[in-house]
Amino acid sequence: MSGCSLIPKYERPEAPVPAVFPNAGPSSAGEPLASTIAWQDFFTDPRLQKLIELALANNRDLRVAVLNIEQARAQFQIQRSALFPAVDASASGNRQRPSLLGPGVSESYSVGLGFTAWEIDFFGRIASLKDSALAQYLATEEARKATQISLIAAVANGWLTVLGDDEVLEITRQTMATRDESLKLTKLRFDNGVSSEIDYRFAEAQAETARATYAQQQRVRMQNENALAQLIGAPVPPEAIVGSKEGLKALAPMQELPAGLPSDLLGERPDIRAAEQQLIAANADIGAARANFFPRVTLTSSVGTASTEFSGLFKSGSKAWAFAPQITLPIFNAGANQATLDSARAGREIAVAQYEKTIQTAFREVADALAGRATFDDQLRALVAQTNAEEIRFRLSDMRYRNGIASGLDLLDAQRSLFTSQLATAQTRQSLLQNQVTLYKTLGGGWATH
Repeated sequence: MSGCSLIPKYERPEAPVPAVFPNAGPSSAGEPLASTIAWQDFFTDPRLQKLIELALANNRDLRVAVLNIEQARAQFQIQRSALFPAVDASASGNRQRPSLLGPGVSESYSVGLGFTAWEIDFFGRIASLKDSALAQYLATEEARKATQISLIAAVANGWLTVLGDDEVLEITRQTMATRDESLKLTKLRFDNGVSSEIDYRFAEAQAETARATYAQQQRVRMQNENALAQLIGAPVPPEAIVGSKEGLKALAPMQELPAGLPSDLLGERPDIRAAEQQLIAANADIGAARANFFPRVTLTSSVGTASTEFSGLFKSGSKAWAFAPQITLPIFNAGANQATLDSARAGREIAVAQYEKTIQTAFREVADALAGRATFDDQLRALVAQTNAEEIRFRLSDMRYRNGIASGLDLLDAQRSLFTSQLATAQTRQSLLQNQVTLYKTLGGGWATH
């Protein structure tokens, strides 16, 4: 018995972003979108796949997101139930004597079924509230998907960070050994009067610097592993980082992703879909607020039996019924209904702004990841070439120093430059891989699964 709807016609706002991504590369028509690529196909390393499975099973943030869906579903069912009458069974009995001076004891008994104050939704107020609750539920479901996408990307980046830490530790360990050897050689030359104390003390300082850096890197490595353990909700399995001394160089490249168009994000990113559902809910709230200006019709009804004797409850002629319709028309409430409508309209404008901001944020995230994809390869190639040159320089400086041609300062400077270049190369390689993960996430990847 629902009537008309006063919800404004919903129109999706225009996306406030450019029509194409910067640095998107050539057209990728026909290629699968990132959101359709299962995370098992994008992250092919079995060690990482095991960590992601643990995170999906144990992560508390994802668990809360799932429970939020259950709560939103229950709220929707509560709101939807108002469209139907609530039927109750009742039984009552009364035995009284009003006064000692009055007539004798009186009795009354009744049994029946009925509903109380059921609102007939002529103007769609309850239906609007139901639509709002449904949109809130759908937004919560999209929020769970967004949480899963973020979790998978965080686990992948955390794992890459731990592997990168191991690579840096190995570089630092090798540097520490090299500097200790140089310190022994410089000490021997100093004891024999070949080199100055300045060379010796500088070599000693460089050796201790490498030792301090190694201790610092160990601490960072342990902290990053703790962060990864929190993400997966369990201790990190030792086999998940087996072979990590090779660092990130041994990892297979990840799948190349087409950027697509910004319009693809509207249907592929759960956070954008969630923001749109919030906008739809705010639009439905306007319909409920408009309906407050119109009359409300409620019905109270019951049917059953009544008798002055308990034994006569179900005898012929004991049938009883009641039917009480009520119409309430708002006349004056000091502007409360208008204020409710104004609030609902303002809420819709807020939802529009939040929806547009979500799109703009998504566009920037994708654009930043594409900028990384366009530049990280060149940066890494340059750093690898620089490291190779620094290795040759160090070997030549070492030979010259051992033959007494160059000073110890020249050798230690070559060691320091090589160490710095090696660290920059390792960190850039890690950033390149993490940027690929970020691009997969920002394009909506991580929700699809086998």
